[in-house]
Amino acid sequence: MPLTTPSLGDAHVNVAGDVDVVVIGAGQAGLSAAYHLQRRGFVAASAQKSRTDAYTYVVLDAESGPGGAWRHRWKSLVMATVNGISDLPGIPKPEVDPATPSSEFLTDYFGEYERELDLAIVRPVRVARVFRTNDDPHGRLQVESDVGTWCARAVINATGTWTRPFWPLYPGQSTFQGRQLHVADYVSANEFAGQHVVVVGGGISAVQLLDEISAVTTTSWFTRREPVWRDSEFDSNAGSHAVALVEERVRQGLPPRSVVSVTGLIWTPALRAAAARGALDRLPMFTAIEPEGVRLANGGFASADVILWATGFRAALDHLAPLHLRESGGGIAMDGTAVRKEPRVHLVGYGPSSSTIGANRAGRAAVAALVRRLD
Repeated sequence: MPLTTPSLGDAHVNVAGDVDVVVIGAGQAGLSAAYHLQRRGFVAASAQKSRTDAYTYVVLDAESGPGGAWRHRWKSLVMATVNGISDLPGIPKPEVDPATPSSEFLTDYFGEYERELDLAIVRPVRVARVFRTNDDPHGRLQVESDVGTWCARAVINATGTWTRPFWPLYPGQSTFQGRQLHVADYVSANEFAGQHVVVVGGGISAVQLLDEISAVTTTSWFTRREPVWRDSEFDSNAGSHAVALVEERVRQGLPPRSVVSVTGLIWTPALRAAAARGALDRLPMFTAIEPEGVRLANGGFASADVILWATGFRAALDHLAPLHLRESGGGIAMDGTAVRKEPRVHLVGYGPSSSTIGANRAGRAAVAALVRRLD
């Protein structure tokens, strides 16, 4: 008898066996994929016996509850300052107090979404690897996890990036006597009061945290290159152009850049205030780390108690390594959402679809492509 585990509703979902589509991850992209699978007539794997004519699906989520990466965002990231969040397909976000922490609001929103649609989500499930059972391009893929193995005709991967923070390596890094942490470990600016904090990175997280931390203590900001600043939101043409540039990279099999790295940073009132107090005076990247601080590009020295690495994340795709999907350029070549080397695998929330609106669209596109393939 297969193992069973409760879904979010009263039904149970098989934790082993055959299924048409496995979705890995239940963040924005994974929920979008589940929504569109359901709309196309797919049913939970547990309903297979009663609906022998229907395709089946299951969503495997490593988190202990709904919300995806939003469960782990710092409390000071409130809805007023969070980068644009799109509605999940089919159910718009409710009205929200702008001062509400994004981690609380979006976790509740995702949870209500799952319950209202009765999506076939099993958690917590940690997928260890996905592999081919033979050389048949129309055969099944094995999805092996810590609670069982699914045998699937296709996989939609929506594992995002939060679990793979990127830490650059610099000479002397291990000798630093202060504290080093990544944005993924950030909790509150108050923990740094009275310390000098070096913030490294040129993206949205870096400038938002510089704004917060510089209000309670001294900071220095280091980036590899000068960020591009914008006075207002980019229009649809600029946004489409940025997405197209990222799409071209993944078509070529190169590692994707973030859409924000192409569009630049927007001057908000809070960031203008941070700039006015000197928090956004950017320094060229230091050349080495020493026990008491960092060695500057001009040969000088800057003392530091904390180094906060706001250096981004990488796609969490280690479980797909047995499929050998990467190209010589280090990325994964894509045709739409499908992997060129393995069209049974679709990546959503990856590269050009890493934004919330992009994740929604990618979920729909992946399901449409898989329906054509299964039919």
